[in-house]
Amino acid sequence: MQIGVTYDLRSDYLALGYSEEATAEFDAEETIAAVCAALSGLGHRVERIGGIRPLAAALVAGRRWDAVFNICEGLKGVSREAQVPALLEAFDVPYVFSDPLTLALALDKALAKRVVRDAGVPTADFDLIESESDIAKVRLTFPLFLKPVAEGSGKGVDGRSKVDTREELESVARDLLKTFAQPVLVEEFLPGREFTVGITGTGAEAMVLGISEIVPGDKYVGHGYGFENKEDWEDRLKVVRAQDETALAAGAVALAAWRVLRCRDGGRADVRLDRHGQPRFIEVNPLAGIRPGYSDLCFIAEFEGMSYQQLIGKFLDGFLARYPGLR
Repeated sequence: MQIGVTYDLRSDYLALGYSEEATAEFDAEETIAAVCAALSGLGHRVERIGGIRPLAAALVAGRRWDAVFNICEGLKGVSREAQVPALLEAFDVPYVFSDPLTLALALDKALAKRVVRDAGVPTADFDLIESESDIAKVRLTFPLFLKPVAEGSGKGVDGRSKVDTREELESVARDLLKTFAQPVLVEEFLPGREFTVGITGTGAEAMVLGISEIVPGDKYVGHGYGFENKEDWEDRLKVVRAQDETALAAGAVALAAWRVLRCRDGGRADVRLDRHGQPRFIEVNPLAGIRPGYSDLCFIAEFEGMSYQQLIGKFLDGFLARYPGLR
């Protein structure tokens, strides 16, 4: 197949003056090179496309591919991850990973949690602060955990995210509303073990690839897998393989959420234990990071004895199951 690759390169946005945190979700050159090498190693002809603007220009000019391997995060708006898939659908170009509806829904953590909760997937009690007037309406039991409703890569999660008093709730909520210009998700704090679950496939064919546990170290910041902890993870935490009964229960919760949200081909979901030791869904990432030696999904693949090329091949297997005529 001829496969185009869409992506947002972090260095491009840093050069435009965006901050390290603002560009946290974008990809390193190392990631794009590794994806292209893996696709080529699997026997495909690969073309680097870039972000939505060069993609749009190419499509309008008449360029087409048998498929697009899409890891484009987008820059603006709560539906930013859905923009490239929507454009590809408009031009009838097949693509790897989830569709616009799933990507937009998953990025809005409150909406995603409402959907999975309605389907019976266990999640912590939560509320949404859309303006400062909503802060006084929060009636959840402390301690609570606050974060922007539609960010990834731990953006907006730091040492202040866990709040124990209404005064702290008001202060942190106001700061997040101002900084990120979007609603704030408020959840009952989950004090137990935290798992990241790698998943491949779609619908009934989806399966757990493997499970890792985030083990905080002495330099871990706060009580969540936030931006600082993700950026400098080697000094702050360990990512270890998890296979015990509790981890497998967390994997079952993650897989249930994956299926409810109709995620496709591959990604990851995060689960944490409540004060009773029961797994609770946190969020799903249908466009998970795949930077070798850095991203959680890559660690999980390594734990399971899978090479990077085999991981990319797993994603393609899910895609080709939906488009058998392209085999």
